[in-house]
Amino acid sequence: MKRHLPNTLTCLNLFSGCVGVLFALDQAYTYAFYCILASGIFDFFDGMVARALHVKSAIGKELDSLADMVSFGFLPGVILYMLLQASSPTAYLPYLGFVVTVFSALRLAKFNVDSRQTSDFIGLNTPMNTFFVISLPFIFEQFPSLHTPALLIGIIAVVSYLLVAEIRLFSMKMNSLSWQDNKYKYVFLGVSALLLIFLQFAALPLVLVLYILFSKLHFASES
Repeated sequence: MKRHLPNTLTCLNLFSGCVGVLFALDQAYTYAFYCILASGIFDFFDGMVARALHVKSAIGKELDSLADMVSFGFLPGVILYMLLQASSPTAYLPYLGFVVTVFSALRLAKFNVDSRQTSDFIGLNTPMNTFFVISLPFIFEQFPSLHTPALLIGIIAVVSYLLVAEIRLFSMKMNSLSWQDNKYKYVFLGVSALLLIFLQFAALPLVLVLYILFSKLHFASES
């Protein structure tokens, strides 16, 4: 049974992503967020469980990317499509939301073949991007004047670039729990937690910026 557990978690990631797409299409963004959160949890633990049980497999790796493509590729594209549809003066502009889906696919494909990304990332990982995207409906609800096609297109351009950029970003995989080796990761987690407590969804764009900043500090300290 244990060899099936990681793939079961991956399938739950995929299932949550599928349900999240339906909620996003209904503009039920709170429930879409819960689905993204569930997918993120399943995605975090499937690899951890596979390593702990020594049951990593080629099928598991491929299944993980396919699940991520839905949960962290198609779903953010749907959210951006719906946000553009609600603010766009034309019928065709909203389709630009799926540019992020295309670049997410490129990101996942690069990850699968890039030997440099065994412990860290080159480019923004798709779950982090999706958590940023799901913050937008809530931010726009609080600040309606920000909900413009121009801002959304700018966001699409920036995150699409970040997904495939040659920018080294840390993962939360840790070879040790020592402060010296992981101080910037710990500070990032602590500051992010405080921001989320006080700012809630509005904190997620700041968390994304901090992630890039602390990653640069982390790798600079290693050199």
